[in-house]
Amino acid sequence: MESSENQWGSRLGFILATIGSAVGLGNIWRFSYVAYDNGGGAFLIPYFFALLTTGIPLLILEFSFGQKMRGSAPFSFTKVDEKWEWLGWWSTLVTFVLISYYSVIISWSFKYIYYAFSGAWGSNPEAFLYNTHLQLTSGIGELGGVNLSVLLIVLVVWLINFVIVYNGIEAGVEKASKIFMPILALLMLIIVVRGITLPGAVEGINKFLEPDFAALLNPGVWLAAYGQIFFTLSVCFGVMIAYGSYLSEDSDIVNNAFITALANCSFSFIVGIGVFGILGYMAAQTGQPIEEVVAQSIGLAFVAFPKAINMLPAFNTVLGVIFFVALGIAGISSSISMVEAVSAPVMDKFNLSRKKATTIVCGLGFIASILFTTGAGLYFLDIIDHYNMQFGVAVIGILEAVVIGWYYKAEVLRDFFNPISNFQVGRWWDIMIKYITPLFLTYMLIRSFVMELNQPYAGYPVSDLKIGWIAAAGVLIMSIILNLLPNRYDGLVKNETDL
Repeated sequence: MESSENQWGSRLGFILATIGSAVGLGNIWRFSYVAYDNGGGAFLIPYFFALLTTGIPLLILEFSFGQKMRGSAPFSFTKVDEKWEWLGWWSTLVTFVLISYYSVIISWSFKYIYYAFSGAWGSNPEAFLYNTHLQLTSGIGELGGVNLSVLLIVLVVWLINFVIVYNGIEAGVEKASKIFMPILALLMLIIVVRGITLPGAVEGINKFLEPDFAALLNPGVWLAAYGQIFFTLSVCFGVMIAYGSYLSEDSDIVNNAFITALANCSFSFIVGIGVFGILGYMAAQTGQPIEEVVAQSIGLAFVAFPKAINMLPAFNTVLGVIFFVALGIAGISSSISMVEAVSAPVMDKFNLSRKKATTIVCGLGFIASILFTTGAGLYFLDIIDHYNMQFGVAVIGILEAVVIGWYYKAEVLRDFFNPISNFQVGRWWDIMIKYITPLFLTYMLIRSFVMELNQPYAGYPVSDLKIGWIAAAGVLIMSIILNLLPNRYDGLVKNETDL
């Protein structure tokens, strides 16, 4: 790697970049719904338990693993043993697939900024989203044409990522994070303050926080908590390993992990209060129960929120623009880290300059994104995301914990990061990595697989769901192929346990 381009300039820059990676679209539209649907305020108990037993331990693992090995995920696993390089590539390619459709959702956010000025979604935001904006076809079998207006904005999203990552860590990623994260925090604060001051907001917030302690007896609630923590902290995507590799040799690993995790979770919680304040207002204005207006995923951002904007007594346009600008910034701050996590292994593997690697990754990424801008793009996005995240990332998490916890030895890594951290962790961390994390992820994986067998995902025909399995298998196969290709570090890396 080119060291002048691949070092954090400050601890603040690193922390803001890791928080930016963790704080993404899901923090705005997923956490609040998951909490509401899984016991309300009581959900915070399994949520923080999952944070302490899986989220923070995995962040510590990936920060320290990257820092110690001084390389991307594939290179770092190669240093453990050359036979594990494919595992690093698996997480890298899963991230590449993710950014290919994540960039499309970001483009929707940017286009909705324009819509917010005129209220283009009208009185029926749902019909506007699917029929006018997405030009959605009847199913995955009807591809439809490429939506050129969406494609153009997707190109802009990729160009933003390209320019930032092209300029390196300190001058690119760190500088962008120092600009984006304060702006995002300010915009979301405005939305939250406005949300909690609306008539009916208290009822909505009460619904969000009202504890249902009986839900704690449901294993599915605990599973939802672990799933939310696992997917929201950007672990097992190669991101935090790459970011950790750019740290100085004496960087405080443990405190950095705690700060990143707690900041991310605090953001989700505070935004959830604002979101449910606005939903409470909607319920009060329409006379419907909160259950009728609450929505999840893209339905919250692109349907429910525009409906709420229509009902606001004042400053509708301003709040709409603020919300979608915030959504776009949250998406870009995460996508930057994904592009970096894919570019870094290309630099390592093929001994390319940052500029060449970033150009290749962004070029191929844009081409891959075209599929998701077609009339059937939302179907492809939904299905591929389901299998990419629910199965691919879960298996990677299990293998990562097993390889580093058992093969490399968790205590070896702990002996590395404890002396350079202000806060020391004990054997509990070894137990979390070696036992708790793989066990919970295995349970989550098995349960998801059983549910998949009993009921096809989201009611799709089984023939359509084959696309998801093919994409997941293709990523794994490509990872193995990349492992077999010659690279600049073949024969140069000895097992780190011997160092």
